Amino acid sequence: MKIVIQRDILLHALQQVIGAVEKRNTMPALANIKFRATEEGQIELTGTDLEIELQATINHPVETAGEVTLPARKLMDICKALPEGSELTIEADSNKALVRSGRSRFSLITLPATEFPVLDEIQSSKTFTIKQGALKNLIERTAFAMAHQDVRYYLNGLMMEVTPQHIRTVATDGHRLALSKTEADIDTESSQQVIIPRKGIQELSRLLDDSEEATLSISANHFRVSMPGLRFTSKLIDGRFPDYERVLPKGSDKEIIMDREPLRQALSRASILSNEKYRGIRLMISHNSLRIQAHNPEQEEAEDELEINYSGDELEVGFNVNYLLDVLNTVKDEQVRIQLKDPNSSALLNGQNSPDDVYVVMPMRL
Repeated sequence: MKIVIQRDILLHALQQVIGAVEKRNTMPALANIKFRATEEGQIELTGTDLEIELQATINHPVETAGEVTLPARKLMDICKALPEGSELTIEADSNKALVRSGRSRFSLITLPATEFPVLDEIQSSKTFTIKQGALKNLIERTAFAMAHQDVRYYLNGLMMEVTPQHIRTVATDGHRLALSKTEADIDTESSQQVIIPRKGIQELSRLLDDSEEATLSISANHFRVSMPGLRFTSKLIDGRFPDYERVLPKGSDKEIIMDREPLRQALSRASILSNEKYRGIRLMISHNSLRIQAHNPEQEEAEDELEINYSGDELEVGFNVNYLLDVLNTVKDEQVRIQLKDPNSSALLNGQNSPDDVYVVMPMRL
């Protein structure tokens, strides 16, 4: 294989696929990126950790077609270290690769492309298109609530539900839940739920932009997003996601609508003196007043008070302050609605102008 390519073009493609390259790899080939240069003038770069696969395609003349795997991070570091606008020549066989640029020369050990693992071809049960910006919003509004290394493995990811009219994303770690939906016109008669692993969601969010459309394909075991010049594939988590409809609080008769930013700032201030382990804060709601209290084992206390528009019964309830702040940092509306029932019931939060984004936070005993 021999290619001559601009450093900036190659670096951009490497940065797109490097997220799938496992740092602590169990197979030597997983530390490499597979290069495939075709006579038709395409260069494909593929990285995988066996859970997700990223493939970038560059339309570029090829001097000698072939395929080989090259050390991913070393090649990217070389590209970063070369001057902008410089040109690289890569000549490689199944044992060694020579990378030249100007007076710089680098010799890298390669591995045969036959040793590189490839995902099975996907037999899609659903394929549809969506604006990348809409998909990115669905992920960003819910992904923060995913569990991290929970024994309930099906919580360590994002649930996506596809129906003929909507795409819905839901994440929960058992203590809070985030739900977002967007309208879509999908050629399907039935709805389908899939759980995309945490790492796949983080990589996909990084790669999506706001301009182009993406094609989504769902099969029994895989989820694929095809974008111009880039293809993302992830294995799915095999499990049953909790019934999120049952988690949404019913009969909440106490409602507060207030400016989001003053509440966020007050909670941030109070959190400074909250218990570092449990992060508990107390909300004391009375006529036109919200008092926020926090204390810690060192007997230190913080208190803040905000004026609110509220005329219901008094209520005192405890929450993990980080969970509330995560919601307030995600909501973009100027005003937020908080619905409550009693000290033992979950709070329902959403932006005043965003009914399709719903957040549930379970209470704490303080």
